[in-house]
Amino acid sequence: MIVEEILQYMKQYSLLLATAESCTAGRIVALIAEVPESGSLVECGYVVYSPEAKQRLLGVNPKTIKQFNLTSVEVAREMAEGALRDSPATVAIATTGLCGTEDVDGIPAGTVCFAWGFQHEGRLNLFARQERFSGDRQEMQHQAALHALKHLPHFHGRVLAGESE
Repeated sequence: MIVEEILQYMKQYSLLLATAESCTAGRIVALIAEVPESGSLVECGYVVYSPEAKQRLLGVNPKTIKQFNLTSVEVAREMAEGALRDSPATVAIATTGLCGTEDVDGIPAGTVCFAWGFQHEGRLNLFARQERFSGDRQEMQHQAALHALKHLPHFHGRVLAGESE
């Protein structure tokens, strides 16, 4: 199973995870929790739907939300950064988007923005991407949560290679 492989990777590199989830509603942490003895790899998980929660709990700048919209890689980046700010976690995954069947504010249904943040050698490294998923709400949330986990090793490898965005 892909989640078990990701957890093995996290163990190998001593990564501790914090999540900042909006549209995936805690699914990333839930997928990890299904694997026995995985709790030691998760520091915390935020589920933040409202703009106010994103601002209050993660420090997302209201100007970023106003300029780019809640469904944006810019907001996802600030969510990941906020999840790492006051945490001993070394990696954060953030999701924000539309896991539903309705377009909102010109953004197509199924659009999800992701960010992966890494604390490495005293530096914060952030990567962000936008993807689109299909299916019903639960299918999209599951696909997005798996996508977020699946790409953690890729971006961590880029950090280890000295790359950043």
